[in-house]
Amino acid sequence: MMALEDTYFSMAEKCAQNVLIIADRGTMDASAFISREAWEKILTKLNLEDIEISDNRYNHIVHMQSAAIGAEKFYTTEDHAARFEGIELARERDNSAMEAWRDHPYVDIIDNRSDFDSKINRLIDLVVKRIGINVGDRFSANSRKVKFVITGMCPDSDFPVKFTDFQVVHHYLHSAQKGFQTRLRKRVKNGRATYTFTVRKPELQGQTVEVKQPISQRDYSNLLAHRDDNHLPVFKTRRSFLYENQQYQLDIYRAPCHSRCQGLVLLETFTTSNDDEVVDSLPPFLKVKKNVTGDPAFSMYNLSIRSDWEDSAEQFCHK
Repeated sequence: MMALEDTYFSMAEKCAQNVLIIADRGTMDASAFISREAWEKILTKLNLEDIEISDNRYNHIVHMQSAAIGAEKFYTTEDHAARFEGIELARERDNSAMEAWRDHPYVDIIDNRSDFDSKINRLIDLVVKRIGINVGDRFSANSRKVKFVITGMCPDSDFPVKFTDFQVVHHYLHSAQKGFQTRLRKRVKNGRATYTFTVRKPELQGQTVEVKQPISQRDYSNLLAHRDDNHLPVFKTRRSFLYENQQYQLDIYRAPCHSRCQGLVLLETFTTSNDDEVVDSLPPFLKVKKNVTGDPAFSMYNLSIRSDWEDSAEQFCHK
């Protein structure tokens, strides 16, 4: 699989036009169908680590949930040469495949709450937004990011679902274009780091587009020279976990930071549900203080402003 993918990656690098490579399966999928011990043996033999064949290899993961979960009447093995699992086994394997990608920084899960055509539109909508293409409402899936302030968390040892913690630091950079925000992110797990360069474009027709690009450690170090000292670095622990087929991220802000960030914990997820439905479906083991979706006071850009907001009204971003 990796050799075949590498062939396409090599071809894409030599192409004069922009290229999007879509893989039906990824390397981490194999880990869903064998024991962890067997998977570790494979990694050791090939001198690989999960982060290298996950974060560093794929920019975006979209899990298309099996029809065996939520669309059972459409699940069948008839006239399908590659499908032989009964419905219970299909559900089990689908959940295992979803868990295999739990730690990737950009995972979207498309369930079966809509018809198949809408499901495909949701997939296209996610992909075009991730790569920064503005397609208006053609593939609108009504998905939005929601954000909540968390006031109570149990000890790590009592956290009731599997999770992975990453140590993350963000730096905002000077931008040559008015209204654009540029930032760097360093994401560390088990001493191994990945680096991302992000450009957030001004809102256009109600859409805000962010283009994220993996970069090398060398490029990261070079770009740090252009950091904007009007913003403090943002240090946080990012906890990634799944609950009820939904990916969540907890951002736990760490020192050194501005006093406005001390003790701040934010929960984020993407949903198509309305506010009442979202609140009812949030993990019950987290104590939610309030919904701050769309509140500029809780945007990372504004939280990172070095001076007090009263003294930096021209820097404060209201969108």
